[in-house]
Amino acid sequence: MAGQESIYFDNSATTALSLPVEEEMKRAMAAFGNPSSLHEKGLEAKEIMDTARARVADALGAKNLKPGQLIFTSCGSEATQLALLGSFFAKERRPAGIVLTTDSEHPSVAANVNLLEKLGMETVRLRTRGGVIDKEQLNEVLKKPVALATVMLVNNETGARYDVENIFAKIRAANPEAVLHCDAVQAFLKESFTPQSLGADFITLSAHKIHGPKGVGALYVSADMLKKRRLSPVLLGGGQESGFRSGTENTIGIAGFGKAAQVGKEKMKENAAAERALSAYAEEALRACGASVHLPEGARAPHILRISVPRIKSETMLHYLSAKGICVSAGSACSSRSQKTNPALLAFGMSALEADCSLRISFCESNTKEEIDKLCAALAAGMAGLVHIR
Repeated sequence: MAGQESIYFDNSATTALSLPVEEEMKRAMAAFGNPSSLHEKGLEAKEIMDTARARVADALGAKNLKPGQLIFTSCGSEATQLALLGSFFAKERRPAGIVLTTDSEHPSVAANVNLLEKLGMETVRLRTRGGVIDKEQLNEVLKKPVALATVMLVNNETGARYDVENIFAKIRAANPEAVLHCDAVQAFLKESFTPQSLGADFITLSAHKIHGPKGVGALYVSADMLKKRRLSPVLLGGGQESGFRSGTENTIGIAGFGKAAQVGKEKMKENAAAERALSAYAEEALRACGASVHLPEGARAPHILRISVPRIKSETMLHYLSAKGICVSAGSACSSRSQKTNPALLAFGMSALEADCSLRISFCESNTKEEIDKLCAALAAGMAGLVHIR
């Protein structure tokens, strides 16, 4: 809104570019050469990429990477597609069995799993009611062979932190050759994990969730997957990124990703403590103003809160808050224009009415209690004055 400073609570959709990242990207602009070129300008661009790759790997806790173990992509969605379709197309080396996922994955996972079904793969979707994986269903499913499993670490809609470590360990024990993928976009530099602790073969990351630029993602690939040649390229062309992702790399964006990862690692403990304190304050304040707070029954990431307001459509409240300079979300920005009830919220256990009247509040370390107070005041005014549905 013109004339007033906005309050931003939609950090799960995207984060503001940090000053160190902006400065790093400005420096990278001078290195205009193609990183595949062997002359001076090309080598300068390649050095920027090598530095960024090392920084992202370090923040991930991935050590002694071989070429091809951290592949830069255009976004997290592309990284996920490369993992899921790329492992499928490595057909002669793909184990027989089902695809195992959950009923509340990000659309980038769900859409590719749907495609795998059309290509002939049998799929089982684990229930996640209350933000907890159904253990009994998992144990029953593991009586079947599993070829591929994809489970997110932090749910982008509810903040539920799934026990991927235990799930992947069970799958691996029953199916040593299964390919294991984790969408860690909402967890990277928010939750403590490494590829080794997760037991994952593939991990999806994204820059713009950690104060980096949009248009840059990455896929971590385990050394075992490279050795067994269990990944085929999906985007074909000049063979960049060790042959796994063709197309001239976005050197400027990649430089920003690397800097965001470096800064995020340095401040991770400090930022996490700030977000936990803010979340605890927000939970109490939101309930006091009349909103219902829907918390996962198990572990959760504190930077995401899902609330619902009594019988006021989320879109109505969202626009009301936006007019007051407060930015929140009705759900994933990837599907916010869809007219369908969000399937992740139904899977969580919310009724269709609750889901259609719900908002996602997502913090970053720079948000304040004063901003929470303004949000709650605006919510209370909206609940008193907006039209309620019957």
